[in-house]
Amino acid sequence: MEFRIAARSDVPAVLALLADDEISRLRGYGTVPEDVDAATWAAFEEIDADPNNELLVADDNGEIVATCQLTFIPGLSRNGARRMTIEAVRVRADRRGDGLGRTLMTFVLDRARERGCHIVQLTTDKRRVDAHRFYARLGFEASHEGMKLIL
Repeated sequence: MEFRIAARSDVPAVLALLADDEISRLRGYGTVPEDVDAATWAAFEEIDADPNNELLVADDNGEIVATCQLTFIPGLSRNGARRMTIEAVRVRADRRGDGLGRTLMTFVLDRARERGCHIVQLTTDKRRVDAHRFYARLGFEASHEGMKLIL
């Protein structure tokens, strides 16, 4: 198993992981387009070019089996403490429950330390009760109430 920065060729597999989820389907993201659209490619290129963003994949002998996006944020609060936000965590359905998620998160937390982060934060949909338990077992605390506005 190799955890690495996603390459352009990984994007369709990442999109498949993001779409393979009941909540994503409810939001209308339940299919992967045959041809990735220009906006998605532009988003990937922007993520890839930004040194404060990392789109990670778990590559198991050429198969992408997990993904997440990391954003490193400098800030003035907490005496200039750098933080990392974790987003879009997905593990392929047939690999859930085999320890891959924990291994991915261990790698991610090591990346935070390597990048000098003092805080790691993430949000997860209120309906993802299993995910809440998973993150709590890793030491995350539900410390804030998140809000979102779709534009």
